[in-house]
Amino acid sequence: MRRKMVAGNWKMHGNLLENKQLLNAIVTSLNGLQEVSFLVCVPYLYLPSVQDTLQNTNIAWGAQNVSQYEKGPYTGEISALMLNDFECRYVIVGHSERRTLFGEDSQTVAEKYQAAQRAGITPILCVGETLAQREAGTTEQVIEEQLAAVIKLAGVESLVNAIIAYEPVWAIGTGKTASPEQAQDIHSFIREGIANKNANIAKGLTILYGGSVKENNASELFDMPDIDGGLIGGASLVAVDFVAICRALHQ
Repeated sequence: MRRKMVAGNWKMHGNLLENKQLLNAIVTSLNGLQEVSFLVCVPYLYLPSVQDTLQNTNIAWGAQNVSQYEKGPYTGEISALMLNDFECRYVIVGHSERRTLFGEDSQTVAEKYQAAQRAGITPILCVGETLAQREAGTTEQVIEEQLAAVIKLAGVESLVNAIIAYEPVWAIGTGKTASPEQAQDIHSFIREGIANKNANIAKGLTILYGGSVKENNASELFDMPDIDGGLIGGASLVAVDFVAICRALHQ
């Protein structure tokens, strides 16, 4: 049975007071819900305080990025071993903003994915196409290339300890959302591609949708057979919205 999950991605938002208020509201509202995994991926600086707040709750925490290197002269980087000091169970790798704004290619993303797993951290591997790529009809080729780099480096078996998030770049922060059917088509494509290599792994693989999930579209998206939850951006910063999305998956 596939794991159902809602993961919040705070991006570069928050401060100590706001974070505490947000998390307290979320913890109270989601207390006792066990059938779905909940987590928040926060800026590095806030990992200690988030760890302190979420200890002994049903909400996990993770980071938004990680270095591909274990240690060395890499000023400003954070290693997976450092994340372990704060009991991070998850880390996002290959988010579209890292790919488009910071030039991370698929090989770099694959190396970060592998670095996370070596440290015992579950990577949330993001894949997806831009608007130009969708309009050019190359969505499937783009996603195949992004996944192939990871599988070549780490092996298809590594997906047993990973989450995939499909994020159509054209639907992030734009107010646009893929229809449930459009999202399902790509989720199915991803699962079928993995199944061609290992059917059992594909069957158990959690695939999240990460394209502007909101309270008003969450249920329809989550009703699709290959959508196992969401990677939530802006809505994860508003407690009532994030909780509503979490409850939509829990139903």
